[in-house]
Amino acid sequence: MATFDYVALDLSGRTRRGQLKAVDEAAAADQLQRKRLAPVKIMASVAKPARVGRFALGQGLSAKDRSMFTRQLATLTSVSTLEEALRTIALQADKPKLKQVIGEVHAAVLEGYRLSDAMGRPAKAFPPLYRAMVAAGESSGALPAILDRLADLLEQQQQVRAKITTALVYPIVLAVVACLVVAALMVFVIPKVVEQFDSMGQTLPLLTRLVIGLSTGLQTFGWLIVVSAVVAVFAFLRALRHRPFKLAVDRWLLRLPMIGRLIRDVHAARLARTLATMVASGLPVLEGLILTAGTVRNAVLQAALDDMIAAIREGGALSVAMRRAEVFPPVLVYMTASGESSGRVEAMLMRAADYLEREFETFTATLLSLLEPAIIVLLGGVVATIVLSILLPILQINNLALT
Repeated sequence: MATFDYVALDLSGRTRRGQLKAVDEAAAADQLQRKRLAPVKIMASVAKPARVGRFALGQGLSAKDRSMFTRQLATLTSVSTLEEALRTIALQADKPKLKQVIGEVHAAVLEGYRLSDAMGRPAKAFPPLYRAMVAAGESSGALPAILDRLADLLEQQQQVRAKITTALVYPIVLAVVACLVVAALMVFVIPKVVEQFDSMGQTLPLLTRLVIGLSTGLQTFGWLIVVSAVVAVFAFLRALRHRPFKLAVDRWLLRLPMIGRLIRDVHAARLARTLATMVASGLPVLEGLILTAGTVRNAVLQAALDDMIAAIREGGALSVAMRRAEVFPPVLVYMTASGESSGRVEAMLMRAADYLEREFETFTATLLSLLEPAIIVLLGGVVATIVLSILLPILQINNLALT
């Protein structure tokens, strides 16, 4: 027995949608006729992958999958019906999780739900901001155009996320490799050298004694250091769940000379681009801020957005609320005020986002150009210190032999 989606008309001429099981399309049509329904369209249903266990697939979509789905949906809805677009995307999906989510959305649309409501069925697949923009497109009758804007927004956010990852990966890998090299020298090389020095019966130089002591400490208490580090990280992550502690940490991060600027620029660019897209889609600024506040992870910036929401709800201007928050870059405040005075808020917010993202790229490139050689020089200095601690006793022995 196969499952079929159908569109049919009842005796009063109203459209009915749903699913039924039959051997083939002809048998499905017979079932509809026996129910006094006139079949208009009968199509094989998109199969939903079976779940294995409670947490086998989950329902959250990755940012890449959501962006790709949105772009495909925007393209197909401009040339076909929504049902056909969802069916086509589901048939082309090669990931079980993505196929399952699209299948659930498609089934809900066939049952008569709006697309924005149907996207709320798969838990955590489509965030509230996403569904609000889809609902605005359905209400205005410009769903393909708004889906296209939404796809642009998601792709831009994905590019920014990729740039951040690229900026962090190399320094982190370099630092980890440096730590592993130093640890290997201290744990495996230095003890072998110490065995040779012990047989000499001579007083070793201070630097050599310090390195040997550090090596002995790592050998003896290395496991304790690792366990303590793991416990400290776990305790720190647990403490971040408490808002006062997270607020203090986020405030400290924003005050850091370079890291704070990066965090502020990235969040400001994302806020500006999201608001610009939502205003262009016909959503009010207040609703856009409310939805955007839920996506901000920095507690200080989230509190600033909450204050902005309260000020705008009382009738204040967006630029004035930004200025009072005192956490956003001045260029964003000035360009927002210019957009409000000229009636071009959407365009000025988009320009501000472009400017802040260019500033982020330039700043990260400069920071990386300084950070990479700094790590290399630091590693070279540590290795040179270890090598020097080994050479000093050898030179001392040579001097004694000559005298």
